Amino acid sequence: MDRILALARAAALAVVLPVAALAQDLASWNDGATKTAIVDFVKAATTEGGPGWIAPEDRIAVFDNDGTLWTEQPAYFQAFFVFDRVKEMAPRHPEWKEQPPFKYVLENDMAGLASSGEKGLMELLAATHAGMTDEGFNDILEKWLAEARHPKSQRPYTEMIYAPMVEMLDYLRANGFQTWIVSGGGIDFMRPWAEKAYGIPPQQVVGSQIAKDYEVIDGKPQFMRKPDIFFIDDGAGKPVGIDRHIGRRPVMAFGNSDGDFQMLEYTTSGEGPRLGVIVHHTDAEREYAYDRDSHFGKLDKALDAAPERGWLLVDMAKDWSRVYPDAK
Repeated sequence: MDRILALARAAALAVVLPVAALAQDLASWNDGATKTAIVDFVKAATTEGGPGWIAPEDRIAVFDNDGTLWTEQPAYFQAFFVFDRVKEMAPRHPEWKEQPPFKYVLENDMAGLASSGEKGLMELLAATHAGMTDEGFNDILEKWLAEARHPKSQRPYTEMIYAPMVEMLDYLRANGFQTWIVSGGGIDFMRPWAEKAYGIPPQQVVGSQIAKDYEVIDGKPQFMRKPDIFFIDDGAGKPVGIDRHIGRRPVMAFGNSDGDFQMLEYTTSGEGPRLGVIVHHTDAEREYAYDRDSHFGKLDKALDAAPERGWLLVDMAKDWSRVYPDAK
């Protein structure tokens, strides 16, 4: 009878408690120091009574998106969306042929576009993302995602996600962690597809935001998008976005560029067990190799700071057995 009761209690606990994921679940991660360090951190975080224990409510992991969860070369994917929108709208705006930064897009002049800086990008976003409802924007975005292809791989952009990072998200959630996106990309650009791609629901996506007004249009409450930027979730803005949306300091942060420096700094400066991880793009054959001199995803300051701050550097060529989900 005692044995039967013990088995019954064990079965009840198995129903209530999630089964902890094992290192073997990180199938696309090669064995080595990087994988071991992450797995050891998670094991310690989930070992109650141990020195590395982290209470379940504090197990929050934040992830940059561009260059951390999916490819960001040869330009941010949202930038390609903006470029295509400019070209689609250009016949209605003949003045754009002579008006920077629009003329740079129409002429495929990336150097000129880069020279226009943040001001130019804001002009492009205002022209292509505003003056419509959220529903209208979502319809345009979904159509673009279905039809657009990456210029190098010719894959849909949503297939350019990193298999090892999707495994990492699943692994952490199986061990009781909340997983959040904290990205410089547009929050409305990411929310429609993030759950299907990463298992991250819309309410756990933090990103840059365009200004909006609440309006009732034809009797239907709507959000109307305005040609103003409400919040930029990049650099020092990332800890602010975390504070606004999450309300707790994360214990794990994953990034890939100097734009993630402050997020990593904020996360790892808290009390108790902490881990910062940087994806270093070293694989020119399977993806791209870049760091200090890149126009997109520049990794310079954070690369130098990683050793002294104890941040892990993921060597993509060495640490990942594959990059994309359908690759061997």
